[in-house]
Amino acid sequence: MFKNIFFLLIPVLTAFSLQAQTVEDLQAEAQALEKQMNEAGALQKYKEVLKIQPANVPALVQSSLLAVKEGFRQKDKEAKQTLYNEAKAYAEQALQADASNAQANFAMAVVLGRIGLISPAKEKVAAAKEVKKYADLALRFNPDYGEAYHLLGKWNFELANMSSLERTAAKVLFGGVPPGTIQDAIANYEKCRKLKPGYIINYYDLAIAYHQDNKDTEAMEILKKVNGVRPVFQDDVQTKAEAKKMLEGLQ
Repeated sequence: MFKNIFFLLIPVLTAFSLQAQTVEDLQAEAQALEKQMNEAGALQKYKEVLKIQPANVPALVQSSLLAVKEGFRQKDKEAKQTLYNEAKAYAEQALQADASNAQANFAMAVVLGRIGLISPAKEKVAAAKEVKKYADLALRFNPDYGEAYHLLGKWNFELANMSSLERTAAKVLFGGVPPGTIQDAIANYEKCRKLKPGYIINYYDLAIAYHQDNKDTEAMEILKKVNGVRPVFQDDVQTKAEAKKMLEGLQ
């Protein structure tokens, strides 16, 4: 009897094994495409993973982050918003599966930050509060999360450069603008540089912050370092070009 049950289970066990192998293969292919800076292709592979394992947290996180990047590259606001909404849905699912996952919290913070940048003043200010919440959670679960420090740098930079309309909205909503200064942004960017020295966008954003803080000598030193950093992400090549242009303008 037990022998017969075993033989009946073989097709089920085999199917399960093949499915697991398929997920593994798809994730490997997605990671390979990311290394080739084919982020659109990688996103599609992660979506295939999610068809098999809808609660796969790494795939949900990467789908969210890649959808955000694809959205940011769109010129049409509606197309941008569609991808941002998709990215937010992935981040929400990742948090539902594992609320204490640092990358899932980081992904949500990134998504909300991007949505805030294309939103009216009131919604932008409200989003800023949520961005800080999820960025802080990412660092709570991983204190050495370099990219999260970069995100906090962006958060402080954006707050320091709020328009009068946005500040009025912040006063109505929260009684004032949340604390955020250029100096805080610089401190966050420098922390990211220490933890994640290969994160090219951080160098560029740090140089911008130094320049706004009237520290062009420091800005130029940072920009000079960009040339020696290897591109990792699809947008890194463009960021390096912008950093070179900025350096030429400051010299």
